[in-house]
Amino acid sequence: MADLSSFPITRRWPAQNPDILQLYSTPTPNGVKVSIMLEETALPYEPHFINIGQNETWGEEFLSLNPNGKIPAILDPNGPDGKPLALFESGAILIYLAEKTGQCLPTDAAPRYETIQWVMFQMGGIGPMFGQLGFFHKFAGKDYEDKRPRDRYLNETKRLLGVLEQRLTGRDFIMGDDYTIADIAIVGWIRALTGFYGAGDLVGFDTLTTLPAWFERVMERPAVQRGVEIPARP
Repeated sequence: MADLSSFPITRRWPAQNPDILQLYSTPTPNGVKVSIMLEETALPYEPHFINIGQNETWGEEFLSLNPNGKIPAILDPNGPDGKPLALFESGAILIYLAEKTGQCLPTDAAPRYETIQWVMFQMGGIGPMFGQLGFFHKFAGKDYEDKRPRDRYLNETKRLLGVLEQRLTGRDFIMGDDYTIADIAIVGWIRALTGFYGAGDLVGFDTLTTLPAWFERVMERPAVQRGVEIPARP
């Protein structure tokens, strides 16, 4: 049995089965990237719910794994060279899991880097912009009389949706016929934008064609349907 006792996070969230990958997360748009990927690959793992509403990511145990205090993070007892690996940042975790399992990432160099390119597009554009729009549309920001901050993120969100709409023209998935970590990285954010943030009408999501069809296609996958609910909220 693997010994994970040197990782302080396991004292706060003990591993019931230390021989399998440990996931520390919350079912947010970033968090579900990893749970969806784990469900798609059928890699054994143990999920631990991290209550971000109670600031559990800022406790010393979680910070010992991710000093940036954000979910998701993983602890893989079977990392490179057979040694445990602690990893944070959802995009990095997606690439790691894809390479570990040989799934959802092309092996040929050109399509591999193109796939990673679209993951970075989500990390650097979709995530930050959609999240800010959500703040100004649904949360405290909605009470600001000055709507220029909201409109800044609204316009950028519409632009990013347009990029996706164009990319998906004539394609079933971001990379064409193959479902990859690029799709996994993006789907949770589209789900949050149109669902949790309630901004579908605001951004004119229903006026698009290829993006909504792609979203339905990805959401129909059983692994995606499971993954968006993991870790289960108490």
